[in-house]
Amino acid sequence: MANIVNITAAGRKDLEKELEELKARRPEIAEKIATARSYGDLSENEDYSAARGEQKVIEGRILEIEDILLHAKIIKAGKREKVAMGSTVTLKSDGKTNTYTLVGAVEANPLEGKISNESPIGKAIFGKKVGEEVKLPNGKTFKVTEIN
Repeated sequence: MANIVNITAAGRKDLEKELEELKARRPEIAEKIATARSYGDLSENEDYSAARGEQKVIEGRILEIEDILLHAKIIKAGKREKVAMGSTVTLKSDGKTNTYTLVGAVEANPLEGKISNESPIGKAIFGKKVGEEVKLPNGKTFKVTEIN
């Protein structure tokens, strides 16, 4: 049995959109390959090699997204007493405030404030309540100030 992939509804929509865009590029890549093939000798044809490489990357990503969507479990967001998957958590330390949304590894993007439940911060805050302190593996301590 394959692993369940935790993902938010918004994350699922983003993946579905990316999948649609990648599939729409298939004819363009096929045309590039056909054009490059028409140049003759494929052994030293850089255009052909580049087009085939691009096709390989796109087809690999399509398969990856299809597998994720097949095994996706939608994370339900909402107000909770404890930090759980889909929670948006505000942490405070030394006067500095950080807000994170706890998501599955597939959807994690720290630059957007989306952290994986498998990350050190994600593991540390999971199950915590407002007012509780969180100690990270690096020794830094935060206080949970809000959970949405």
